Amino acid sequence: MTLQEATNFFESLKTETSATSEIKIYEKFLHVLHELKNRGFSKEEIQSIETELKNLNLGSNPRNRKKYFAKAFRKFEKYLKDTFSLTSIGHYTNLGIAIGSSFGVLIGVLLLSSLERSLGIAFGISLGLLVGIVIGRYMDSQVKAGGNLI
Repeated sequence: MTLQEATNFFESLKTETSATSEIKIYEKFLHVLHELKNRGFSKEEIQSIETELKNLNLGSNPRNRKKYFAKAFRKFEKYLKDTFSLTSIGHYTNLGIAIGSSFGVLIGVLLLSSLERSLGIAFGISLGLLVGIVIGRYMDSQVKAGGNLI
């Protein structure tokens, strides 16, 4: 499946559905495909990307389209990251939020247990989120500066 065929496919899917959660997934795919078209890839790299799009088997008619295409998008995003070191907008910020909140609960329970338990957990989560966002934003800015942002 070529980049143009994939773009046309997701445009048609986007017009067929009214579910906003599905539309968001299709828009993510369309954004990535548009960014890939505008990058200066060699013919071999484009063929590699098109082969990966073909391997995703996007033309199938799954029962749960939202779940299927979300999984396919994560797979495609992982392929782009592993092969070309390309990351999507906000990737590290989202990762920082997830990891920060997880460690925040741990910090709240272990270190801030002298406060009331729920207050310690709340402060821990807040602190973890803040640290995660700061580190994630910094890493996203590094990716953008390196030109590996899609």
